Amino acid sequence: MSDARERCTARVAVLGAGSFGTALALLLARNGHSVSLWGRDGPHVRDLDRARENVRDLPGFRFPDGLTVGSDLTIAGAADVVVLAVPSAAFAATVAALAALDSVPSRLVWGTKGFDPQAPRLLSEVAHELLPAGTALAVLSGPTFAREIAADLPAAVTVAAADGADAAAAAALFHGPRFRAYASTDLVGVQVGGAVKNVLAIAAGVADGLGFGANTRAALVTRGLAELTRLGAALGGRTETFMGLAGLGDLVLTCTDDQSRNRRFGLAIAGGASAAAAQTDVGQVVEGARTARQVVAIAARLGVEMPICEQVEALVRGATTPTAAVTSLLARDPRSEDV
Repeated sequence: MSDARERCTARVAVLGAGSFGTALALLLARNGHSVSLWGRDGPHVRDLDRARENVRDLPGFRFPDGLTVGSDLTIAGAADVVVLAVPSAAFAATVAALAALDSVPSRLVWGTKGFDPQAPRLLSEVAHELLPAGTALAVLSGPTFAREIAADLPAAVTVAAADGADAAAAAALFHGPRFRAYASTDLVGVQVGGAVKNVLAIAAGVADGLGFGANTRAALVTRGLAELTRLGAALGGRTETFMGLAGLGDLVLTCTDDQSRNRRFGLAIAGGASAAAAQTDVGQVVEGARTARQVVAIAARLGVEMPICEQVEALVRGATTPTAAVTSLLARDPRSEDV
């Protein structure tokens, strides 16, 4: 893999100048690629260029010389590869803007974790619909906090594409001495894992915020994984994917560490905050709060039972309280663990 990476230096445009996009841009620049970081917020981008670091979202990490910043999307048209690190709510609009460029990139990789909020579906379906046929599509997902990527701490992810060669090529971009990128052809499963784990992390935050302890957290992660796996399998994902980095690995990370926005959101909800107040308290996009509604809608359409996610969705909507949500889950009839 490392030999492939050395032979494959590329011009990469990273779209999304938040913490995760900045971290990926730093990683790619360390790997020897020529990287442009794009943000739609002109003043923020000017601040990035002036300070040569993302003081607002990821302070303390200087940009290397090979990393440029800008707010003109045409930088994507000059790139060999575009990496999307925008919130799920902005995914479709950003891809549509890419499709309207005079020169449309031939390879798109996204680190966005969620579903399309307009019509609950996979982000790959959005990309397939908007981009020219033949565009190589891949998704990066796994247990990764932006600050630890930026700090060059060891990490591992899954990079998936429907075609094995596309998956390997995309993984090679990110793979480095301290960042392992494993290729997969389960494009569906990797997306589902990245989206649903955010919803479950809110539940973990609520449980810990209510003082329920380690036993409860472990049970919630385990039964949450069962929910995630049921939905992923119904959508066509492979069960083994959900036991890997993009499933169990990301779920454990997000449910157990306070770097997780979704977990902190759940902690705030448990403390009595409304969803809006909890979002303000976190200060950055909480994907799980947005994704809960889509997860429940997709599960209902497919006839998949997801009681934990349903309670999180009700909490976000303000239709229940943390105590009532727990009571509802505990009142469910006993059943086989295989269900």
